[in-house]
Amino acid sequence: MRMGRGVEWAVHSCVNMAWTPAGEAVNSARLAEYYKLPGAYLNKQLQALVRAGILGSVSGPRGGFHLARRPENVTVLDIVLALEGPDPVFRCDGILANVPEADTEQNFVRSCLIAQTMRQAELAWRQALARQTIAGIADSMERRFPEDREKAVRYLIPGS
Repeated sequence: MRMGRGVEWAVHSCVNMAWTPAGEAVNSARLAEYYKLPGAYLNKQLQALVRAGILGSVSGPRGGFHLARRPENVTVLDIVLALEGPDPVFRCDGILANVPEADTEQNFVRSCLIAQTMRQAELAWRQALARQTIAGIADSMERRFPEDREKAVRYLIPGS
C-alpha cells in the first residue's frame, strides 16, 4: 500500500494550523514555501480537507486555511480518508471461484482467508490512525522539538 505525498503534507499543515493563534488563517502559498512544496498541489490537498470539514478557508488578502474542528477532534485517519478515499486498500476479486470444482454456492470474497487477513490488517491500521489526533501529534512535536512551534508560527503568520 502506498499513500500519496499529500497525506504527509496535509498532516504537517494541520499540525501547523493547530499551533497558530485562534482566528488566524494560514496562507497556502506561504505554507508551501515553508516546506518547499509545489503550491498548487498543496492547495489541492487543503481544498480536499475543506470539503471533508477538517479545514475552513478564508478568502481575501489575509485569507488562507484554518482547522474547522478542534485539533483533538481531527485524526490522522480523517485526513487519510479525505485525501485517499474510504475504499478498502485490498480488493478481493474472489479468484477462488475460478479453480476447478469450486463450490458455486460459496461466497469466496467473504470466506477467503487471504481476504480476511487483509481486512484484519487494514482494520488494525485504520484503528491506529484513528487514535492519533492532530493535537496529540502537535503536543508530541512541541515536547520533542520545542522551537518548531514558534518558528512555524513566526514564518506562517507574519507579525505574530
